[in-house]
Amino acid sequence: MVQGVGFRYFVQHHARLLNLAGLVRNLPNGNVEIEVEGDQASVESLIVYVRRAPPSAVVSSVDINWKEPVGRFTDFEIDHW
Repeated sequence: MVQGVGFRYFVQHHARLLNLAGLVRNLPNGNVEIEVEGDQASVESLIVYVRRAPPSAVVSSVDINWKEPVGRFTDFEIDHW
């Protein structure tokens, strides 16, 4: 659960710096979901950034579900559904 402005852009920025692919999106319940593919060290670095969050956001918890990458993504995007 994340509260604050700019969190998705923060995630996108750091994911792109780490050469990760995937997406970040707000969920109807107020949570933010991040799907990311890349090498494990870069994914772990992104998790560190996400836990810290930008000053304008508060991250109350992070749940991680590791899966094998399937090559679904070519860039890291914000899903604005």
